Amino acid sequence: MNFDWAFFWDSLFHPSTAYLNGLLLTVVISLVSMFLGLVLGLVLALMRLSRNAILRCISAVYVWVMRGIPILVILVIIYLGLAAAGIYKFQDATVLHVTIAGSIQAALVGLTLNQAAYISEIIRSSVSALPDGQMEASLAMGMTKTSSMRWIILPQAVRSMIPPLGNQFNQLMKNTSLLSIIGVSEIFLITQSISSATFRTFEIFIVTGIYYLLLTTIWTFAQNQLEALFNRRLGIPTPSLSSRIQAQYIALMRNIKPSAAAGKNGASIENTH
Repeated sequence: MNFDWAFFWDSLFHPSTAYLNGLLLTVVISLVSMFLGLVLGLVLALMRLSRNAILRCISAVYVWVMRGIPILVILVIIYLGLAAAGIYKFQDATVLHVTIAGSIQAALVGLTLNQAAYISEIIRSSVSALPDGQMEASLAMGMTKTSSMRWIILPQAVRSMIPPLGNQFNQLMKNTSLLSIIGVSEIFLITQSISSATFRTFEIFIVTGIYYLLLTTIWTFAQNQLEALFNRRLGIPTPSLSSRIQAQYIALMRNIKPSAAAGKNGASIENTH
């Protein structure tokens, strides 16, 4: 097999308009799904933290179902299954002079429902990790439970939510590749089309892998900046890159030294025999 370097470099630095549109659609779907998932996830988390047993049960069952079914199956059920059963068929819709295909609508619904289940658990665990005295103190000051959650609890919990939410968004961007199964023209489906037309499968999929890596790297940098911003707001010192590398080196050395010591002891014991 001959690797076509000319095709590879041209696809990497001069992608077609269709490829760029697929890349843009991937980013837009990821952002919209994450935002809607945050809204629905917050509602589910508050239901799970409620004193109402019915609300807690509904939220728990929802999370159990959505986390237990693969997202690919959810997408097929929403887009193809509902239409085949005669329940609902997604039609193209125009919003603010922009036509949104039915497959894209189904993709947004499926990704949002799936993300909300995971995000709700992230929010619930972050809120539950705070001391109980936070809520009790705010109630003692005359605040309602709703205002206490809005102004006291959630702002403190946000800092611990950022890393897992960032990882969740990273995973979401990669999961958009599954949307090709329902005909969404995101970057993965466009890559398949180019591969079928040019028979340069290896080259074009490496290019797509690089673009996915670029997206996740940009988001990782943005997440780090967001964490640093919240650290400054809360008065928490943010460690520099050199200090983080030094801390990792020290931790690595601590793990190695006991093993080395054990090896020396074993050798000395063998020598005594």
